[in-house]
Amino acid sequence: MFYEPKNGHGLPHNPFNAVVSPRPIGWISTRGTDGHDNLAPYSFFNAVAYEPPQVMFSSTSTKPDRDGTKDSVTHIRETGVFAVNIVEYAAKDAMNQTSGAWDKDTDEFALADIAKAECNAIACARVANAPATLECKLTQIVQLPGAANFAVFGEVIGVHLRDDCLIDGKFDVTKFGMLARMGYQDYAVVRDAFTLKRPG
Repeated sequence: MFYEPKNGHGLPHNPFNAVVSPRPIGWISTRGTDGHDNLAPYSFFNAVAYEPPQVMFSSTSTKPDRDGTKDSVTHIRETGVFAVNIVEYAAKDAMNQTSGAWDKDTDEFALADIAKAECNAIACARVANAPATLECKLTQIVQLPGAANFAVFGEVIGVHLRDDCLIDGKFDVTKFGMLARMGYQDYAVVRDAFTLKRPG
């Protein structure tokens, strides 16, 4: 099968997200200038550089109470900071609850009964019990083709690692079952890992 996205795929569901998977989930927490905290998962998320460490996520839809985007991007535009919380399998239902298009004044931490803590280096809340949290300073927001597609890039200026996830000096994602996004409504959990050494 071959198809050009501009002409449609002819399948019952769009296969694109299933092809590019599994994808890590960035559970993005932000705080607006009005003091409202927001927490929302984004599966167009990844690390993009080592030195200095940098990450990105993309927001690809809108909410009626925001001007052409969503709460996360609006808050980051206002404040220039955000936190990326890593999602464990045990938090799957809470993460899913925060994915709704809730009113801009809704605190998803409270909505999904998620323990909240303050970040250290930025004025933002974080998921208190997350396996890891990356505190980020905005570097740029890039508008991609499409009306509501924004890629947000940030430099990681603070890192929280949960103690039980550090095994022999390494951050071990199999200890908490890192959650990943597949296509459609499907998810995966990382339970096994193996090592390959680069040639040379």
